[in-house]
Amino acid sequence: MTVVLAIDQGTSGTKAVVVDASGAVAAIAEAELRPRYGDGGLVEQDPRALLASVLETGRRAITEAGLPIDVVALANQGETVLAWDPATGTPLSEAIVWQDRRAESVVAGMRQHADTIAARTGLVLDSYFSAPKMTWLRRNVTREGVVTTSDTWLLHHLTGEFVTDASTASRSLLLDLDTVEWAPDLAELFGLEGERLPRIVAGDEVIGTTGAFGGRIPVAGLIVDQQAALLAESCFDAGAAKCTFGTGAFLLANTGTSPVRSTSGLTTSVAWQAAGSTPYCVDGQVYTAASAVRWMRDLGFIGSAAELDTVAAKESDGTLCVPALAGLAAPWWRPDATATFAGMTLSTRPGHLVLAVLQGIAAQVAEVCDLVATDLGAPLTSLRADGGLTRSRTLMQAQADLAQMPVDIYPSAHATPLGAAALARLALNPGMTLREAVGSWKPSAVFEPVWSADRAAQFRTSWTAVAETAVRKGDLT
Repeated sequence: MTVVLAIDQGTSGTKAVVVDASGAVAAIAEAELRPRYGDGGLVEQDPRALLASVLETGRRAITEAGLPIDVVALANQGETVLAWDPATGTPLSEAIVWQDRRAESVVAGMRQHADTIAARTGLVLDSYFSAPKMTWLRRNVTREGVVTTSDTWLLHHLTGEFVTDASTASRSLLLDLDTVEWAPDLAELFGLEGERLPRIVAGDEVIGTTGAFGGRIPVAGLIVDQQAALLAESCFDAGAAKCTFGTGAFLLANTGTSPVRSTSGLTTSVAWQAAGSTPYCVDGQVYTAASAVRWMRDLGFIGSAAELDTVAAKESDGTLCVPALAGLAAPWWRPDATATFAGMTLSTRPGHLVLAVLQGIAAQVAEVCDLVATDLGAPLTSLRADGGLTRSRTLMQAQADLAQMPVDIYPSAHATPLGAAALARLALNPGMTLREAVGSWKPSAVFEPVWSADRAAQFRTSWTAVAETAVRKGDLT
């Protein structure tokens, strides 16, 4: 078997995991990253800090594992973009994070093309995706160099290659979803005609070698972070779904090899490209999950995420929360929506507010579950879950109650790097099947609904009314 160094370069941090020949995690190294938030929806990262975190965590994990590495894999944060000099690798801008909303002006000027773009790309015209941010950078920061997603820049530093994988490219608004190729006419719509775009590669392709971690090691296993988790959680078949509870909450469901266009406000993209096949997935996003928990920590409601279950009230006092601290995604697609609490009284205590935030996260995910079921033509029967917030029993029970389905907790905190590792393993062992590369797993816990269907429906009706209030507040700004 193959020993893999799998690096998950995310928004809030970078994690490097060494996966040994048996598929077990032999070592883990992590580095925290703190995006910079500012007025006008600014969310930026220092590209040099991203690269330094990749190199530092990778080297530290290898040292701790004490194993020779056969291949390096990289999962990336998706829609984060930057401008850089392809001759030197020098950044020419900050990294504009997927949460950044400054490209709303770009989107506003393109509304007449929204239907065409959705039909070609499977995505909603929204500044969440890469192309509007690329356009914003070109208009406001620099015309020099190239402008790409962060994975291309990192891979260039590691290997000298100029590539991105199919799943990441499918999050750009520049990819024809049916052909899985760049669409020059879409680039022209965004004012990006003539831009040099990276070569699109499969997740199980060896793109080159790197000397960054000692010797020359092949690099393969390229994939966007959420799709990596979908793969790790064995969502191979149409209808299998997972939700990652990280900075945001991201629910993805496999749709098979047909690029189904959502009719319910979700997005469709490439799940992964490997073993000669290209499955697709629909997904819905909740912009604030762990970031909402950090917000509560910063306000002093909790000392850390580990305190959620002890601080949260055991029963609601009627307080409801729509934690739209960075806007609302599917199905509203309202970046101008703001967070809302409703139903508070003089008896409301911090624990009630904490519970309301957790229930608000779960309610948004439950809404997305219903939308996925509409697109698939059948209800979801279970939800697989991963990410740091799955440690909160309060949140996971609320998720099972409000979605009215079992929630299976993935037994590892490292779904994203493990998904990338599976692709890298497949790249070096082409006779292996994808299922063999991923391996089998059993949930560490299963949360069954304890609320009745009527109680869940009543809660969600009340919560949706508050969500509409958050959207109307956006109309007034």
